[in-house]
Amino acid sequence: MALGINQGDHIAVWAYNVPEWVYLQFASAKIGAVLVTVNTYYRSHELEYLLKQSDTTSLFLVEEFKGVNYLDIIKSIIPNFSEYEPGKLKNEKLPYLKNIIYIGDKNLKGVFNFNDLLKLSSNISDDEFINRKQSIKSDNVINMQYTSGTTGFPKGVMLTHYNIINNAFYVGRNLGFTYRDKLCIPVPFFHLFDAEKVLKSIETEKCTALNGVPTMYIAEMQHPNFEKYDLSSLRTGIMAGSSCPIEVMINTISKMHLKEITICYGLTEAAPVLTQTQRNDPIQKRVETVGKPLPHIEVKIVDPETGMEKLPNEPGELIARSYGVMKGYYKMPEQTENSIKNEWLYTKDLAMVDNEGYYVILGRIDDMIIRGGENVYPREIEEFLFTNHKIKDIAVVGVPSEKYGEEVCAFIQLRNNEIATEDEFREFCYDGIARYKIPKYIIFTDSFPLTASGKIKKNELRDIASKKLNLINEKFKIKN
Repeated sequence: MALGINQGDHIAVWAYNVPEWVYLQFASAKIGAVLVTVNTYYRSHELEYLLKQSDTTSLFLVEEFKGVNYLDIIKSIIPNFSEYEPGKLKNEKLPYLKNIIYIGDKNLKGVFNFNDLLKLSSNISDDEFINRKQSIKSDNVINMQYTSGTTGFPKGVMLTHYNIINNAFYVGRNLGFTYRDKLCIPVPFFHLFDAEKVLKSIETEKCTALNGVPTMYIAEMQHPNFEKYDLSSLRTGIMAGSSCPIEVMINTISKMHLKEITICYGLTEAAPVLTQTQRNDPIQKRVETVGKPLPHIEVKIVDPETGMEKLPNEPGELIARSYGVMKGYYKMPEQTENSIKNEWLYTKDLAMVDNEGYYVILGRIDDMIIRGGENVYPREIEEFLFTNHKIKDIAVVGVPSEKYGEEVCAFIQLRNNEIATEDEFREFCYDGIARYKIPKYIIFTDSFPLTASGKIKKNELRDIASKKLNLINEKFKIKN
């Protein structure tokens, strides 16, 4: 408040998981400001777009991330920022930005140090703070997270107190959380992941719960020092972001002691969790499904073309209506209208519901492969191939085909010291899946392009495959 941050003002945080992140999340919420998350991998062009589009008034940042100096990036956008008195920044390109606050020990020209805020706070009386706090409404926006869409421009998802607190409550209740639990969070506030640091933190802090995406759990269990750490304090947590192969789930339960691990499905626009498995669900349900909707959430599967509701076990688009649905995309009314229709959020995810009410995610609608008129779901092929002991990780995508429209392409990462051929995996498929689902192309890789939260970037894999295989198709707009 002493910085001049008013109710409804946007403050951006450009940092990995540092304690100040948590302070800012709660402090901004209590004074009615909106915390804007900044991807730690952003560079000058992306940062400038976000700061401008979000109308950010104050930017909190660490010095660097993975060798990239954030202050140098700020200097490339605002060359003379150090010439201004802290709090009085002026820049034509970013007219709302007044404050830059550095999280660290240095005292720098033109910026506040985070520790300065404690001194400044003495300028605000308790009565001023209480009055501000009491003016906050549950449907005020508290948080803005930027998510990329088909337009290519990131969109600011506006989430409210009402969205976030209710979602956190029901997810925590499903996990059986009490004051005795300790949750290890290697997923982003935004985001730095080190498998051994996670293992060490669990042992040192006696964590009872762990969150992550499947690739994180795989990295933790395959770390050469995995056996050295005592993980017996663990009991529950969340695995989300992509499908979990059954072998990974079995090992997570047996080797990491996560007997009550749950699977969640959601998206930023839903604050974020829509469905979750129960702690006592059978392993099969925790592998093949993403559970049932949380309380007070409605979910339907509809035909993407007609909007008609599908029967159980019929694939279609998953749509949801709930307390968690975002207020909209910031300053993007058209995109908001395309995503929310009659209070229903259209997820663009291909899914179906089984006879017991458990939801199955088949992939993005755009990820579905249509080969010669047959619908092919990448997840089904990934699940099957994952049963081969030589495979460490896999991603299946569609690539252009003159004859069939699309063909199946599998990117395979082998386990350490394993050797295999393309034909070996095709033969492995013959008795397990239909011929039209067997990958025509197999590309071996040492790693996958990942989002900050650990999801495989399938769009990039399509580009890589199409260029490598010299394929062109209008659907993918690939040019060699």
